[in-house]
Amino acid sequence: MHRSTAQPNHPGPPFNAPAARRLRAGLGMGPEHVAYGLRASYGLPYVTPDLVIAWERGALTPTSPELTALAGVLWCSPGELIGRPRTLREHRIARGLAPEDVARALGHDLDSYLRMEDTGQWRGSDRQAAALADVLELALPDLVTVTGREARLAELLRSAVATRWQGQVRPLGRIVPLDRGRLEHALQTLHQEYQGQMVATLSWGGGNAADDSRDAGREYLDRIVEHFWAAVEGGSTYR
Repeated sequence: MHRSTAQPNHPGPPFNAPAARRLRAGLGMGPEHVAYGLRASYGLPYVTPDLVIAWERGALTPTSPELTALAGVLWCSPGELIGRPRTLREHRIARGLAPEDVARALGHDLDSYLRMEDTGQWRGSDRQAAALADVLELALPDLVTVTGREARLAELLRSAVATRWQGQVRPLGRIVPLDRGRLEHALQTLHQEYQGQMVATLSWGGGNAADDSRDAGREYLDRIVEHFWAAVEGGSTYR
């Protein structure tokens, strides 16, 4: 199961091992057939049946080039072999796009784009973010994540539910391109949920009521971004 030192050293995306095993079985192929296809058609001479089995058992994860080649052998899209993508590279691979294609769509040179993938730091404008969402078919939550704005989003949301949510509408609007009315509705919903939960916990009484309230509030705030997207309910539209 050792890989050749000539193998590209690109970090692999989250691999859906059960899907790979299921797709192979559905085609009536054995691990040896997959290994042969990867060697003969995709120039991966080091791939053996044992390596294919290790991928399918989750003992090893294929690199990005290996996963793309494996999708070709299994007659599926790379996205079918990937768990839920989180990073810019993972979303690109899931769409089966070369980095050159995405860089061209954004108006970036290839080296600059690849640096963004490698560092996880988005260096594009709002116009380029919109182009990224288009070329990678990103939902708004995924766009916020891959452009590195999720931490700031969480910070503003925590402030909104703990104080006056109205004061956070404008700064949040610069991060999340939602219709203002939809954004206000989501913030008001979160504020009511959080404040209502804190009051309800304190009303339980008992000597530990304050501690219970803090724990409940902390748990809610830890999942504030998740609560926000639930409040938006998938009805978001880009401005």
